[in-house]
Amino acid sequence: MSDDPPSSDPTPETLQKEIAKLRRRVARLETQLEDVETVRDTNLRFLDRVSGELEAEKARSRALLLNVLPETIVERLDAGEGLIADRYDDVAVVFSDFVGFTQISGRLEVGELVRSLNALFTAFDAACSDLAVEKIKTIGDAYMAAAGLPGTGSDHIAAAADLALAMRVAVREAGDPWHVRIGLHSGPVVAGVIGTSKFVYDLWGDAVNVASRLETTAPTDQIQVSETVAEALGDAFELEPRGAIELKGKGSTETFLLVGRRKD
Repeated sequence: MSDDPPSSDPTPETLQKEIAKLRRRVARLETQLEDVETVRDTNLRFLDRVSGELEAEKARSRALLLNVLPETIVERLDAGEGLIADRYDDVAVVFSDFVGFTQISGRLEVGELVRSLNALFTAFDAACSDLAVEKIKTIGDAYMAAAGLPGTGSDHIAAAADLALAMRVAVREAGDPWHVRIGLHSGPVVAGVIGTSKFVYDLWGDAVNVASRLETTAPTDQIQVSETVAEALGDAFELEPRGAIELKGKGSTETFLLVGRRKD
């Protein structure tokens, strides 16, 4: 009888069984890994799509805000500033109004009226953009813009005068029944954002009031400016003295009619 211990080496059959088990386990792990990678890829594609949609929505929201507020104000709101309120010592305000608009609106077909008004305001908007003047608002058929605010160009009074001239050209090109009166004054204003649901960026102060009254008293198809503006424009523009007229709240006021830019 042999004294050697019994052999513990696995038999070929046992090895084959263990190998088969290992292969099945590896196959299961590989399948699970593929499932995880599939889920990961699906989640990444989903996150990419959601991220793209969020960026597109942010861009649309910003574009809508820029249709209502100046870009500098949008940036301040994005930065978390709650109350937007500023005081400026010298802002040039352009105020325009169409002559006889009530009668025009009663004569023209509704669609034609809106198309014509939209075309004119679109031309005004384009002139504001070209001259770096900020459109403030429209009130019915009235249009208000300002130069000298943050984000607008230098030589703000000349830019406002150029805007007024461009607006008059647009109205002349539109032809009958469209005629316009325009007022231009420069002075101190307070600016801020008001409202919550339909908020607006607006201006208040002497420059706004006087520009409005200069528009109201201007002759048809003329641009009436204050003495302050006339002096600031100097020799670069052609101006005709109109003399003193009565402005509500201001009394007798020297005014001028802006004819155009002088040719070099």
